[in-house]
Amino acid sequence: MKSLFHNKTTIALLVIPPLTVMFFAIAAPLLVSLYFSFMKWSGFGTIKFVGLENFRELILQDGTFWRSLLNVSILILVTVFIQNPVAFLLAAALTKLPEKTSRLLRTIYFVPATLSLVVVTKLWVNIFNPTYGILNKLIHALGFQDFTVAWLSDPRTALGSVIWIMIWQGFGWALLFYYSGLVTVPAELEEAAKVDGASRWQTFIHIIIPYLFPVIQSVIVIDVISSFKQMEMIYLSTEGGPGNYTQFIAVYLYQKAFKYSEYGYGNAISVLFVVIAVMITIIIQKIFTTWSNQEE
Repeated sequence: MKSLFHNKTTIALLVIPPLTVMFFAIAAPLLVSLYFSFMKWSGFGTIKFVGLENFRELILQDGTFWRSLLNVSILILVTVFIQNPVAFLLAAALTKLPEKTSRLLRTIYFVPATLSLVVVTKLWVNIFNPTYGILNKLIHALGFQDFTVAWLSDPRTALGSVIWIMIWQGFGWALLFYYSGLVTVPAELEEAAKVDGASRWQTFIHIIIPYLFPVIQSVIVIDVISSFKQMEMIYLSTEGGPGNYTQFIAVYLYQKAFKYSEYGYGNAISVLFVVIAVMITIIIQKIFTTWSNQEE
């Protein structure tokens, strides 16, 4: 009995500290944010309780919020249905190359991910510059003068340009995850499929991809969370402009809370931010669980 009590004490001593850290790092800020989302406050002076007014205005009247949510959704779709398949296929191709060649290419692809967001943003802002940017100079040199535009300030190209910067900077992470997963696929699975008469394509679709469902799910969840968190790159390149064509939720939240001193409204945005992100993550998990059960 004494030994059991001692074990429980040891377990408690090991569990309580990280739980305490998690509470003050995650739960407490969320609760504080939820509290202020029901208030009207500029960050100074009197705090006024307004109930659900912030949420009503946000959902029913705030076109900028919906624009920012649309942009986040577009980024999620691009990362899930374009970046991830390309990264997966490229990672699969790299596993078939000689080790030295594969290592060199992996290093090259991963270099952008090692750079700070400030460096990456400054690099591409210069490339996209309408006056001295290398992209417009290249287009002009090729004789397509009519296609030169102000990439980050033209409503037709601004969103695509900032999404390209995000994809370029984050592509290496997806590639690294998929490559690491692919090299762990047991050779016996492919050999068994070959014995059963499966083609390479059938083996890839019905054996390798289902085996890597946990990796694919993790990468997609990370991409979704990252899409919601995008701020620094947008703020440093366009600040959500022109107009609100490149507005993202995290940038809009920051501007409302700290630039325009609408602290309560900013917290309402953050609450919806968390709720939507959690809901999408749960949906993704449900989808992959269903697919895994079907494959089994």
